[in-house]
Amino acid sequence: MSTFLQEGRAPLILASASVTRRRLLESAGLTFSTEAAGLDEAAMRTAMGPEGTVEPTDVAEVLARAKAEAVSGRSGGAFVIGGDQVMAADGKIYGKPRSMEEARARLLELNGRSHQLHTAVVVATGGATSWAYTDVATLTMRKLSPVFIGRHLAAAGQGVLGSVGAYQIESLGIQLFDEIEGDFFSILGLPLLPLLEALRREGAIEG
Repeated sequence: MSTFLQEGRAPLILASASVTRRRLLESAGLTFSTEAAGLDEAAMRTAMGPEGTVEPTDVAEVLARAKAEAVSGRSGGAFVIGGDQVMAADGKIYGKPRSMEEARARLLELNGRSHQLHTAVVVATGGATSWAYTDVATLTMRKLSPVFIGRHLAAAGQGVLGSVGAYQIESLGIQLFDEIEGDFFSILGLPLLPLLEALRREGAIEG
């Protein structure tokens, strides 16, 4: 749906297949298309070097830049938004769980501990990043029984596989935590307020 925010301006593209990021932008009143970059993120992480040699914040930003620039390079003058999120605990970086069994193992590992979500967002045009931002949130999980974790995952369903932490704090996942420090939108995967301000400065949306 077209809005006054983007009348007469270059198209906006979200370089992500994330349903949550799409919903956040839609809720903010933006009109955009989506196009996954199609990159091999696992191979890119491996190319960055052994675990511990690159900071989690840098991993998130490198991947977000790569996604946005890949789509931007084939999208003319469009403004392209790329995002990525990595989770880290005690120096270990985690990707998304690939199965419900791996999700269970993830929650058991995080049980009673604090971890960080490093969330990056970039804007690219003409194949180059024009703006980048990374935010960090700290989440502390309650001490949970294995039985509770199993019942939680059964109730939450396959949607947890779309999250690096194997939880969705915007729904049932909030039950897992004692304390959350950080921006709600960043935890969901998109630092929305800094992004909107950047889009205004770039002339992508009405100021």
